[in-house]
Amino acid sequence: MAHVSIIGTGNMGQAIAGVVTKGGHTAELLSSSDTAKPATGDIVVLATPYGAVAEIASARATELAGKVVVEISNPLNFETFDSLTVPADSSAAAELQAALPQSRVLKAFNTTFAATLSSGTVGSQPTTVLIAGDDQDAKQLLTDVVTAAGLKAVDAGALSRARELEAIGFLQLTLAVGEKISWTGGFATIA
Repeated sequence: MAHVSIIGTGNMGQAIAGVVTKGGHTAELLSSSDTAKPATGDIVVLATPYGAVAEIASARATELAGKVVVEISNPLNFETFDSLTVPADSSAAAELQAALPQSRVLKAFNTTFAATLSSGTVGSQPTTVLIAGDDQDAKQLLTDVVTAAGLKAVDAGALSRARELEAIGFLQLTLAVGEKISWTGGFATIA
């Protein structure tokens, strides 16, 4: 059984906690502003907006060393919704890995909405969590947590694929904001 610490108590943090506990694992929700309480999980999910990730990484670098750290943000310009804010050859997850070289960083959950994580479905299909990362054991640990809750997990490749996952997340968010899809919709994979 895995223990998952989720930093961020908003909709995504709560939805991810629900996925974790539905699969029989344990979850703790921590406020992103409360750095006094340590993240004790085998997996630590940063369920915060992109703008908070660097500060959390800096404040918690020592305690996150050796842990699987999941970065879920979509680093887009929320004022204009017209671009990602990270360099074209990078990603929020790559930036986090550079800031936490002793951690095993994964990109996941950024291509799903909280509602589809909570319901476990996108339309009639199981919600799919795409996972990118360079550490196969870390990806398998997260995959086991996700699939135990009845969701699908797909290995999206190396951490360098996080850029493409962030582009998919960007597209999905802009479609929802433009009311072209609902916040209970999104993309599903069929294998």
